[in-house]
Amino acid sequence: MRDDELGRTLIGIARAAIAAELGLANGGPDGAALLRLGATFVTLFYRGELRGCIGSLRATRDVGLDVHENAVAAAFRDPRFPPLTSGEFEATSVEVSLLSPLESARFDTEDELRARLRPGIDGVTLELDDHRATFLPQVWEALPEPREFLAALKHKAGLPVDFWSPRLNVALYQVTKWKESELSRAAEHS
Repeated sequence: MRDDELGRTLIGIARAAIAAELGLANGGPDGAALLRLGATFVTLFYRGELRGCIGSLRATRDVGLDVHENAVAAAFRDPRFPPLTSGEFEATSVEVSLLSPLESARFDTEDELRARLRPGIDGVTLELDDHRATFLPQVWEALPEPREFLAALKHKAGLPVDFWSPRLNVALYQVTKWKESELSRAAEHS
């Protein structure tokens, strides 16, 4: 399956899963054709503003099922937002990110990590004891400086922004992402 076809399929699975949960449709694109394991994030935007984002960091289920489950979770179980309503559905756009495998790394200092980061390319997870958080590579658009990016990620994990420990588990990953709005525009122009 070509990248744009895969993107359209995954976006269709996400949109259909949310519509079915809202009672607006009975199912939709079948994810059964996507039987390879995959880790995905589904991000929702309502009128251009973040409306939900839930995902998986490790590939533990078929990519179609992962998108389906993460779409429902992003729409109805992201603790930062109330559940999506049927009135918001049409004005909500979907973005699906397919993650590469995590690449764990050890850094003695935050400076070492900052030197290794590729803004706009690397997603980052931080984990220490009960503290954990991730930022997709898309977050670099809002936080383009590595120092700001890592400070916000540590804050999200519940750690002080100036915290560092060599015990901090760091993993980097990249994504292939598809935005519903971009796929729609590309289809109109082809």
